[in-house]
Amino acid sequence: MAGENNLYNKYLRTLTVDNKQYKYYDIADVAGNCYDDLPYSIRVLLESAVRNCDGFHIEEKDVQNILKWKQIQTMEQGTEIPFKPARVILQDLTGVPAVVDFAAMRDAVKDLDGDPKKINPICPADLVIDHSIQVDYAGTTDALQKNQDLEFERNKERFLFLKWGARAFNNMLIVPPGSGIVHQVNLEYLARVVFVDKDTSLLYPDTVVGTDSHTTMINGLGVLGWGVGGIEAEAVMLGQSISMLLPQVVGYKLYGELNQYATSTDLVLTITKHLRQLGVVGKFVEFYGPGVSALSIADRATIANMCPEYGATVGYFPIDKNSLEYLRQTNRSEEQIRVIEAYLKATKQLRDYNALNSDPKYSQSVELDLATVVSCVSGPKRPNDRVAVSDMKRDFIDCLSNKVGFKGFGLAHDKLGGVAKFMYDSKQYELRHGSVIIAAITSCTNTSNPSVMLGAGLLAKKAVEAGLSVPPYIKTSLSPGSGVVTYYLRESGVVPALEKLGFAVVGYGCMTCIGNSGGIDENIANAIEENDLVCCGVLSGNRNFEGRIHPNTRANYLASPLLVIAYAIAGRVDIDFETEPLGKRPDGSDVFLKDVWPTRSEIHAVEQKHVIPAMFKEVYAKIQKGSSNWQSLEAPSGLLYPWDPSSTYIKKPPFFDGMTRELPKKQSIQNARVLLFLGDSVTTDHISPAGSIGRTSPAARYLAQRGLTPKEFNSYGARRGNDDVMARGTFANIRLVNKFMSKAGPKTVFLPTNEEMDVFDCAQRYARENTPLIVITGKDYGSGSSRDWAAKGPYLLGIRAVIAESFERIHRSNLVGMGIVPLQFLPDENAESLGLNGREVYNILMPELKDIKPGQHVQVQTNTGKQFQVILRFDTEVDLLFYKHGGILNYMIRKMLNGV
Repeated sequence: MAGENNLYNKYLRTLTVDNKQYKYYDIADVAGNCYDDLPYSIRVLLESAVRNCDGFHIEEKDVQNILKWKQIQTMEQGTEIPFKPARVILQDLTGVPAVVDFAAMRDAVKDLDGDPKKINPICPADLVIDHSIQVDYAGTTDALQKNQDLEFERNKERFLFLKWGARAFNNMLIVPPGSGIVHQVNLEYLARVVFVDKDTSLLYPDTVVGTDSHTTMINGLGVLGWGVGGIEAEAVMLGQSISMLLPQVVGYKLYGELNQYATSTDLVLTITKHLRQLGVVGKFVEFYGPGVSALSIADRATIANMCPEYGATVGYFPIDKNSLEYLRQTNRSEEQIRVIEAYLKATKQLRDYNALNSDPKYSQSVELDLATVVSCVSGPKRPNDRVAVSDMKRDFIDCLSNKVGFKGFGLAHDKLGGVAKFMYDSKQYELRHGSVIIAAITSCTNTSNPSVMLGAGLLAKKAVEAGLSVPPYIKTSLSPGSGVVTYYLRESGVVPALEKLGFAVVGYGCMTCIGNSGGIDENIANAIEENDLVCCGVLSGNRNFEGRIHPNTRANYLASPLLVIAYAIAGRVDIDFETEPLGKRPDGSDVFLKDVWPTRSEIHAVEQKHVIPAMFKEVYAKIQKGSSNWQSLEAPSGLLYPWDPSSTYIKKPPFFDGMTRELPKKQSIQNARVLLFLGDSVTTDHISPAGSIGRTSPAARYLAQRGLTPKEFNSYGARRGNDDVMARGTFANIRLVNKFMSKAGPKTVFLPTNEEMDVFDCAQRYARENTPLIVITGKDYGSGSSRDWAAKGPYLLGIRAVIAESFERIHRSNLVGMGIVPLQFLPDENAESLGLNGREVYNILMPELKDIKPGQHVQVQTNTGKQFQVILRFDTEVDLLFYKHGGILNYMIRKMLNGV
């Protein structure tokens, strides 16, 4: 960074702001005539390459490749570039295993006679504890305190460990539980927008990678960032650059204005469906056009947040004057804002969305008229399956009888009219297909946005005034993304109405959206299961994959906070809001949704009055202090962590057992068996669920053997620091569809004897016989959350390779990071076309290490005589380097030991 060896130091310039001198790299001068054609997101990549160009880690050819973006991005063969992010962000479910790995790496370095102090974050890392709290209590004003107390009771060991990590490692900030959702805290508090190096006064753009796929939300503020595998993030923390392919950039033009009744959620669900259909996996999407200037930063962040759902690497909004105003609103200092503005102007990175003839050149461009956006939801099983609210009733009814799939439940005709009676709180109620049983205002997607949160509050107020209520058996909850949300809801006077409808604050964190929805009443669960009902969850989240939200909500719909309340009041999703009333007033007259729906103008007026900088100042002034529960934790100290062998939460992982300074020997995969034979869109939730631990699962048996009762099991997400639990939880999703099995569930077949058993038990049987394992699967393998255990778990099960039709970007990277070989069927080929049934014995003929090349073809043979070629999805030379070392962390340890 601005070192003596930087090849571009002649482009260092001086900038004076408020009589202080700063340095910066003049990337516009570096680029010359091509600069104005470069998308703003590519300009950020260029600056990073120029600033870090030392001729070794980042070479001059890397800078030149970025400058040739316009020519290179049209080439079929991708061009690899290194990228050094300015910082890393973690949440606790993915952050705990990262800190566990750091602690274990220190032990490994010590065991190999190295200096464990070398294992320390070099790149700044912020960890926000936000994924541990669950909706155990809901619908009452004391739910928040009860849930937070339970959170500490369950997670004390994890929190003690993280508190140790905050002291033991330099350059790591831990934000205590109860502060909010990581991405909202990032947006409102952690984001620097422009960094100032304290030693050199060098200015450079804030960029970030995070161990959560929705890290992309920060792109709404113009900070380039995206999710990476936890393993890859750890390497960045240790000072390594990310190896990536120079991306194509899709320009997405917005024009016009949203109508008075449309929300930012409606807009993002519309964009998500559009871009998923267009196909933007592995690409950057950069928004432009006059419509962008009409969107608040919160609206932009909503769109950027759901980038993983439409499949792009980033959904980027270049910084403009609105971005700077947002910094003022969120209480950033005027001095900081002046420095940011001056730097952006000097480097031509400040955008004017209304300026004519100012748009860069894009790989391709698409557009959307904001005026065409209508009220909508997405579901019942995928976030990109958008349904206009006006079509919702018909669409849901069709889904009931459609064949089993993303838009179907395959119910027989005689099952379509199912009704179940049940008792709740001494009264009898009825459930039918389409009945709502969970309604949650949750998730970073929407709780960061005052317009939809205040909109929900105003709708609640009008509904209460009209005499409407929510059926008491529906589990309702409100989990704000930060304390600021509660502040402005309270100040605007809508909290009493929200609480009356059951939407009391239950916690500050990623709750229902991650699967931490807690239990439902046993009578309701029994009624659903005994009558095979398709009951629903409605949530303002970004994920609704099968089995994620709750085992008893087979249909889950993503919706704006306003529609969450509306469907909760209706009690069902199969309602036509145009012709059917929400309910009745005390005088018996009908109340329709349009009668209680606030306009954008109404919402904006309340927002302007009540969302003010003083709120952000007060909330974030005490964020690092934490609650009294946090302050009372007595964490251990010392360079090395004192592992407790009796702990069921934090355990030293076996990844470095038997590791030597020398490279391991690599060989072909011989006589492998297929552990699982899967289809399309297998998510990381299917591979490594974060939700509750099933009472009859291998993980439950393991915990029970250690004296724990079911109520103490907690969730897989909370136990990610224990490899014994996580290995047993691999492929433990109850909705996993394995072609070896007749029905969905976490089971497979031990092929030599044709016995059916739990996936973990089957893998253990194969391990005892020294049989390597593979997985055969379809398209988009590993889509969903960026979950490192979705790669670590298969590694511990003995899976050596995955053969898929295609991989989601982050998961492929994670597999490489764990030394698992990602193989891809050739275009237009798959298991079916090749006549594979998964019961064969497989030989994968890996090339010699000296001959191996990124993207080359590899021969696969079976014992039935079939032979076919697959693509070796090592996409870069760095991927190969990690493979040779047995994984990215093993490489980092050897690098530290050798002082490279």
